[in-house]
Amino acid sequence: MGEIRVGTCSWTDKALVSSGWYPPGRRDAEGRLRHYASRFPVAEVDSTYYGLPSTRNSHLWAERTPAGFRFDVKAFSLFTGHPTRPEALPADLRPAVVRQRRERTGTDPGLLDEVWARYAAALAPLREAGRLGALVFQFPHRLAPGRAAVEFLRRCRERAAGWPMAVEFRHPDWWREEHVDATTALLTELDTAAVAVDMTQTLPTSVPPVVRVTSPDLALVRFHGRNSAWGTGSKEERFRHAYPPAELAEWVPRVREMADRAREVHVLFNNCCGDASVRAAESMRRLLGLPEPSGAELFAEDRHGADRELYSRPHSTW
Repeated sequence: MGEIRVGTCSWTDKALVSSGWYPPGRRDAEGRLRHYASRFPVAEVDSTYYGLPSTRNSHLWAERTPAGFRFDVKAFSLFTGHPTRPEALPADLRPAVVRQRRERTGTDPGLLDEVWARYAAALAPLREAGRLGALVFQFPHRLAPGRAAVEFLRRCRERAAGWPMAVEFRHPDWWREEHVDATTALLTELDTAAVAVDMTQTLPTSVPPVVRVTSPDLALVRFHGRNSAWGTGSKEERFRHAYPPAELAEWVPRVREMADRAREVHVLFNNCCGDASVRAAESMRRLLGLPEPSGAELFAEDRHGADRELYSRPHSTW
């Protein structure tokens, strides 16, 4: 059976930081990540969707996490076909985006290649340290099944050749009965992990909770919460949901099935409202029968270069 890793889609979310989940002395950037990594073995990075990552951050993330920790990194919005603000790009590349908007031309493949080269180079330290789980391409709702969409997916895979890749579709038709086999075959051909989704099933845009393992290396599940305000309102309104054990239990046999077919399964909670995501992750870990974290904190260097040991405290004292 493959290894199952449970975590959340952000360790820096403002609502989580203000919830009190992080103990005193662990609320700066370094302390948050070290504390999170002492509780969970995987996390998602969403900042790389809004702007290019930095080499410095990749080094820091690797230094502040133990060997074997995994980061699933979201693909930049320009790669997935989402609207991208010129300000999200390095200054020397912004004129090209402004010009394309003005002339209403498609994104220049040369620009995409250059942005991809910088994106990949910035993540190289994370990959070299063995911390990279997958690049998660979350496609917009307008990417519906069809020839043009398939070709777009193939170009994405060609650009990310050699990198571990996962795909989450926001258009539900990819996983409807009439398309599910073709979608599975396509992602298998592209050696790309299919992201299974848990969300409310009451909306026309609801993505079915279909599980398909399309890569022998990795399978992913992302839990978005089951709030009917999905797609509307504020972020808190969209993601406000506390998963009760009964809802999580529905996924236990599915996750185990995925682990029978993939070397790693990442189960990530995106119900980022207060501490709901970390609490749901802790519940899912127990339901899956996974071992509790040892509680041993990492060693770190203080500003003067002297080693200090960061002792963890019992959960009840946080």
